[in-house]
Amino acid sequence: MLNLKELTEKLAAKAKEVNRIYTEAGEDMDFSKVKCIEGDTTAKVEHLRAIDAEVTELKEQRDELIKLDKGRQRAQELAEEMGTPITKITHPGNGDPEPEIKSLGRLFVESKAFTDPGKEAKVDINLKTTMSASAGWDPFAARIPRVELYPLERISVFDLYPLYTTEYDTIKYMKESTFTQNAWEIAEGSAPGTDSAIALTETSDEVEKVITWLPVTDQQLEDVPGLEQYINSRLAYMLKWRIDSQLINGSGTTPYLWGAKNLSSVQTQAKGAYTTPDAFFRAMTKVRGASAATGFAEPSNIIVHPNDWQDIRLLRTADGVYIYGNPTDAGPERMWGVPITVTTAMPENTGHVGDFRGYAALYIKKGITFKVTDSHASYFIYGIQAIKAEIRLAAVYFRDTAFCNVTGI
Repeated sequence: MLNLKELTEKLAAKAKEVNRIYTEAGEDMDFSKVKCIEGDTTAKVEHLRAIDAEVTELKEQRDELIKLDKGRQRAQELAEEMGTPITKITHPGNGDPEPEIKSLGRLFVESKAFTDPGKEAKVDINLKTTMSASAGWDPFAARIPRVELYPLERISVFDLYPLYTTEYDTIKYMKESTFTQNAWEIAEGSAPGTDSAIALTETSDEVEKVITWLPVTDQQLEDVPGLEQYINSRLAYMLKWRIDSQLINGSGTTPYLWGAKNLSSVQTQAKGAYTTPDAFFRAMTKVRGASAATGFAEPSNIIVHPNDWQDIRLLRTADGVYIYGNPTDAGPERMWGVPITVTTAMPENTGHVGDFRGYAALYIKKGITFKVTDSHASYFIYGIQAIKAEIRLAAVYFRDTAFCNVTGI
């Protein structure tokens, strides 16, 4: 086994080697430019991974030696702090010596735990009564202020939509339902051709209400500092979590919001025999439009389930090179240049592409409000408060064909 100095020198040499590799690869990580390693790109990447594994092992060995050295230093300090002069006592009258009395520090320094680091050793100390938590003081422990929240995913779909306010309970707007253009060139003195036609249809989406509530005792609200703010933040999260799911899966039938993948005229692209990235690009083409009455929009986001994004992120070429970036890199959270939103709100094996910025919106009639009352059931008698959080909003999609589902991924 190498000593501490040898390990430190070897780690420094490996660091220098890795730095040279990345320098030659450049910012675009082109391993074909790396000259200090022989072979093709795959071989060079494998060599870099081998160096990384070796560095990890060397660092663990070095850390272990540093830990042992610190233990030796602490033992020395303890011996110096607790050591007392060694004396011999004789019994009055017979001159027989008493056994040598050694301090705790002296016993530790003479034990194998000190002389042979890493070994366990027993230190014999004659104690008639052992003071422990059960026969002494239970050590005081103050509870730290941190509250570890229940593991829940962050709100992500909600943030894709532009937000607007409204005073009405219904969002109404006009939509062109007919657009017939008959603009043509005409020769001098000729009769005009067929006339063009435009028809408008009033369209509306209702403002819906989303609520949640929580019972809390008077004592909790009075005795726990900051509890009200904590409850308010968690109730607000619950509302947004429900909205996040509805913005993908909602049926649009009152009281449910419209979900993007359930729109009346949403487009669909089946994966079929295509690769998953190819299927998404074809969906983007449909959103961009290829004929009248199709999308003619620009995709702003792709939504996928975490398991589906995992399969995409791990795609490799025939010779094993990762398409979406080396495992040592963070990798792009994009597909064909469009940002990826990863959420369990999207059903597995189905993806979605849409122009949320241009053709979707959330209209908020009333932001998240909180109400507290003890008028529910027997809450007044038992000293319980009902805290309710609610929000009223409408999810509006101005152009259904600006959105496309990708199925069978």
